[in-house]
Formats: sequence, structure tokens, C-alpha cells
Amino acid sequence: MRRAVRAKWAVCAGAVALAATGCGGGGGGTDTSGVVSSSWGDPQNPLEPANTNEVQGGKVLEMLMRGLKRYNPKTGAAENVIADRIETKDAQNYTVTLKPGWTFSNGEKVTAKSFVDAWNYGALLDNKQKNAAFFQYIDGYDRVHPDHGTATAKTLSGLAVKDDKTFTVKLNQKFSSWPDTLGYSAFMPLPQAFFQQHDAWLKKPIGNGPYLVDSYTKGTVLKMRKWKKYPGSDPARNGGIDLRVYTDNNTAYTDLQAGNLDLVDDIPAAQLKNVKKDLGNRYINQPAGIIQTITFPMYDPKWGRPGMEKVRRGISMAIDRQQITKEIFQNTRTPASDWTSPVLGVQGGFKEGLCGDACVFDAVKARQLIQEGGGLPGGRMTITYNADTGSHKDWVDAVCNSINKTLGNDKACVGDPVGTFADFRNKISARALTGPFRAGWQMDYPLIQNFLQPLYYTNASSNDGKFSDPGFDKLVNEANAAPDTRQAVLTFQQAEKILAEQMPAIPLWYQNGSGGYSERISNVSLNPFSVPVYNEIKAG
Repeated sequence: MRRAVRAKWAVCAGAVALAATGCGGGGGGTDTSGVVSSSWGDPQNPLEPANTNEVQGGKVLEMLMRGLKRYNPKTGAAENVIADRIETKDAQNYTVTLKPGWTFSNGEKVTAKSFVDAWNYGALLDNKQKNAAFFQYIDGYDRVHPDHGTATAKTLSGLAVKDDKTFTVKLNQKFSSWPDTLGYSAFMPLPQAFFQQHDAWLKKPIGNGPYLVDSYTKGTVLKMRKWKKYPGSDPARNGGIDLRVYTDNNTAYTDLQAGNLDLVDDIPAAQLKNVKKDLGNRYINQPAGIIQTITFPMYDPKWGRPGMEKVRRGISMAIDRQQITKEIFQNTRTPASDWTSPVLGVQGGFKEGLCGDACVFDAVKARQLIQEGGGLPGGRMTITYNADTGSHKDWVDAVCNSINKTLGNDKACVGDPVGTFADFRNKISARALTGPFRAGWQMDYPLIQNFLQPLYYTNASSNDGKFSDPGFDKLVNEANAAPDTRQAVLTFQQAEKILAEQMPAIPLWYQNGSGGYSERISNVSLNPFSVPVYNEIKAG
């Protein structure tokens, strides 16, 4: 699951290479020619697959790791990579068979144990992995990751290694779409070096993808280099990627125009009026599986008490989405009418209008609902956001202006900036925010389940507002157990109706992926997740 940063970052000068560590990658050396420079931001956490649930870390894992499946960079379809077969007769007991010939970059073979060990590590409560909930449907999760107390088991009873190329998975309920989730980074395999030399691995991760980590200096640059012995069918077509850290996406855009940067994957809102003239056909603007929301801290009684759903719905109706997407974003955003994304399509679960009137601007009704619900707590509200991008400030100010005009009070809503994305996410994780906050979401895989369960299911890993509703949880469980996708989608849509009633998060707009690149590179595209397909880029 990915928390969308949608903020890129002003380059810091110079990069200091990490000293070589005992777990360093290798396996054929690196290629220093044809390196592409791209804007980036430091991830919140070290690059453990089960502990990365935001965009910037996810970009690196997509280059560094390959798992059982990968999402097609054009269609988003889940396609086998290391998996040869994933078989089941009952949608609950699965047998996974691996393809031969896969290794990590340090020469270690990728085996069934590489997956089972990695999943057990990710699920175990003691390891405090943010993506642990992705393993909750595997039998024994309640013992390795109980809701309360300490773990009573160290490994998932539903996982069993049969031989080097085969392992079995027993789920605790039927889950017909489970194989399609396995392209997500939480399910990546890990080498023994991860467990035996963990601190060294964190400094210089070893993977099995088309790139190696060459060096990383926090706040400056992460250097990825082509792995010449990569065994997959999607090798790097460039010498490597330098991910340069920016704290202002306007600076990144200026560097691109000046020829000092090859690629940006978030065009600043202030540049949208001019980008086509500036870049011509080197500007990319396409639909993506991203939604921007405002999340309420349901753990705070001021916002989560009974009756406040009227206030939350009223705030949603006080936001003029049409005007903001037109004036601020030049129609590169589409006003949201549900909690998913049109990229899913009808078959994937998107249904326009599930939010109902609550997502339609209506100043009169908004004032009425807010008043009936007891008014804004203390008479005012803040919207917290990370300030390392001008675009968030622009739209937060516009949202507050819309709310203030609706309520006839120019101080009812104000923006509350936090300096960096990492600090912002740390405050959210610590439940330190007492007012609404911005919460972008980039899909991990193209299923409606991914837009709902990680964010709104009780105690889910990205349920930052700590919303909890037994009826919603019940419908999610029923949807996952549905015998086919059609029935699953219909049940998930029933769960969305509960979100419309309770409004734990306000859907704002669906976001396009945007980017721009220099004349030095070619074959540049964004995948359905809005992430550049780095391995396909040609340099020189």
C-alpha cells in the first residue's frame, strides 16, 4: 500500500558513496554508462519490503525487487514473474511453484524458503512492519500478530516449504483474488543476508531485480545501477538511475528545463499552464490509480464521537471540487465521486457516484449539516499537509477558502504545514494530529479491495484515521471470500456506501500521473500507478 507523496524534491549538492558492506550486491558488477537522473524524495523508512508503504520507497523496490507476480506497466494486469504456477481448487489452499534460474544479486538462489522466510518476517508483530496486515489472511496470523498482547508463534502456520521450488499457503478464509495481490512489494522474497546481516542489508539492500543499490546518502541521492546478470525478461535498458532528493518540485522542474535533470514525475501545479509549451511531446499526462483525500482523526473524540458524521459530511459538501481542479490543477485532476479510481474500470470496481450528495458542492446543505452535528470542534479546523511541495499548499489553501466562504468565516479553516513528508508521516503514525490531514493514495494493485481495506478496515496498516465499523469489516471479509470477481466488486461497493454515511475521509479528486523529461532520454512512460517505468528508459 502506498501513501502518495506527490511531492518531489530540491536537489542537495554532492553525493557521498556508502562504504562497501559485507552484504553488498555484486553478482557481475555495475554499469556506470547511460545513467538517468530523476527527481525523488527520501522514503519514510528503510527499504524493507514489508515496511515500505509510501511512494518514494516503492519506486526503489520496483527497481530492486521481483516477486511471484508483477503488474504489467501498460495494463496493470498481474502477471507471473518468478511464479510458474499458483494453483488452487477451493480459493483457500494454494500451491505455489517457482520458475528455475532466479538468483539474488549476491548469487544466492531464490527459493521457496526465500518467500516463506520473508513473509514470516513481515507478519511477525515483533518486527513492527507497516505492511504486516497484508499477511492477515494467511492461517496463523492471529498468533504471530495478535491485536493485543505478544505473539504466541514466530511463523505463520499456513506457510509450508515443500522443496526449493514449491511452497503451500493455507488462508483462513476463501480469497479468490489473493493471487492478484502478490505483485505488491510486501510479498517480495528476501535473501539470507537480510536475516544474517540485517543492519548491513538496510544500509545497502540486496535484491533480485534489474538494478543494484550502488550507494545512498540520505537527503542527497540514491544511486541505482544496472545488474548485468539479471535473469528476468525486463532488464534495464540504461546504465542506472540516480534518484536525486528534492524538497521543492518547482526546483526540480527548473533543473529539468536547464538540462540538469533528466526526469520529473510530478509537474508542479504552478507550471501546468506552461508545461505543454515548455516540453512539447516530452510532457506526460495520463490517468493513474491515485486519489487525494482528507482524512479525519477518528481516534480523537472531537472528530470521532457519534453525531460528528454530519459535520464530516458537511465539510465535504463545502468543498467546490470542480473549481479547484479547474483553477489549481488545470483539469489534470477529476472531482472524486467515490473512494477508488476510474483506472479500475467498471469490472475492477469503479462506480461513479457512490459518494452521493456528500461529494457534491452544496453550501446551504453543508452549513445545515455542520450546524446539526454541533459545529466545527472549537469553531475551527486545520488541514495538515507536508510542505515540501508547493502544490499541496495551493490546494489546501483553496479547500480552506471554499469551506470558509461556505461558513461565512475566513478563519474557520486554515492549512497546517509540516516541513517534510517523512516528518508528516511520522506525526500521523504517532497519532499526533488532532485535526484533518491530507492523505493521497496510490494503488498497489488494480483491485477495488486495495482502495478500501488498507485504509478503512479496523486496524489496517494504512488506516491512519483509525476508522472502525463492524459492518464495513464484515462486508470486506465477505467480498474477499466471494467466489468470483463480479460478486466481490458488488460487495465492496456496498462497503463504500458505509463510507459515504460515515465519511471518515473526504474524497477530493482522482489524480492523473504527470511527468516531463529531457531530450537526452527516450522511451519514457508512466505505469498505471503513475510511476516511471525506469527499466525501459533509454539514455544518450
